[in-house]
Amino acid sequence: MPLDLIIQAPKVLLHDHLDGGLRPQTVLDLAQEFGYADLPASDAESLGRWFSEAAFSGSLERYLKTFKHTVGVMQTIPALTRVARECAEDLAADGVVYAEVRFAPELHIEQGLNEGEIIEAVLSGFTEGQAAAAAGGRRIRVGVLLTAMRTAANSRHIAELSVAYRDRGVVGFDIAGAEAGFPPTRHLDAFEYLRRENAHFTIHAGEAFGLPSIWEAIQWCGADRLGHGVRIMDDITVGPSGEVKLGKLAAYVRDRRIPLEMCPTSNVQTGAADSIASHPIGLLRKLGFRVTVNTDNRLMSGTSMSHEMDLLSHAFGWGLTDMEWLTVNAMKSAFIGFDERLEIINNQIKPGYAVLTSELVERMSR
Repeated sequence: MPLDLIIQAPKVLLHDHLDGGLRPQTVLDLAQEFGYADLPASDAESLGRWFSEAAFSGSLERYLKTFKHTVGVMQTIPALTRVARECAEDLAADGVVYAEVRFAPELHIEQGLNEGEIIEAVLSGFTEGQAAAAAGGRRIRVGVLLTAMRTAANSRHIAELSVAYRDRGVVGFDIAGAEAGFPPTRHLDAFEYLRRENAHFTIHAGEAFGLPSIWEAIQWCGADRLGHGVRIMDDITVGPSGEVKLGKLAAYVRDRRIPLEMCPTSNVQTGAADSIASHPIGLLRKLGFRVTVNTDNRLMSGTSMSHEMDLLSHAFGWGLTDMEWLTVNAMKSAFIGFDERLEIINNQIKPGYAVLTSELVERMSR
């Protein structure tokens, strides 16, 4: 599939970390502006390469250590606003029409900001970025997910903030961080509160830890979506002749249409998948799971939505029809209202793919 058509195609992103998507030059600028002296490189090209190489470790724990530097320069209102604004602009330039971007307010209090100030700075940045994208002819809507760190004990408070700000741009809640030893049930109070408030939430599960993490996220915590979820493959058996048998949990996930926020490049980097070609998304798509394609951390993975779709196109022979299916999957699974989701599907996604399909047919006939 031609890369230029992939870039033009409407895309929906559900799993993207704000502190994992900074421009390398922005990291340098903010470090100089606010006196952060610990960066491992002094020019944008070298710094971008360092992040990618450091993240490609095969270990989720080592992967997460790269965030020391991005979080380190995101401790002021101007920095948070700039990063959010540029995030919206970059996603729009890549053809993303709807995105849910997550961040953990508790990681940005080192210089005295309170969580309300942090959230408002990020929301302000996204508003500016959406306006700038629209002025350039790119329409994007960005919703915020507030993340609590599963290794801490602040999840109920962050859940309450996600409800307090849900009419101002926050669309849901998440927990993130190292899975092993920190099961989602440690935060059951937060999830029970969110369900009482009719609020949406996703849970990082089935990335570095297996089926128990997925089972707890769904059956104990009531997650609307699974962040990553690649380890659902542990409950799927592929026989010598290619016959496939789903275990009870995998069948439940498929039957209930629970969305899987899959991040192929990131999963290879952290060792959750061996390669793009062997990534579970290929089989899960064939089996009819509600899979979605995501970036996770664009800086650390040196990626974009277009890059992820291009990799999958080469690995699995996917074309525009597959891209549209994946994109509609993601839009159906978004944490905004039904009418809003339908409007984006009918007025942006489907017309966009219709135009590109005609363009591809015309090119092939030349």
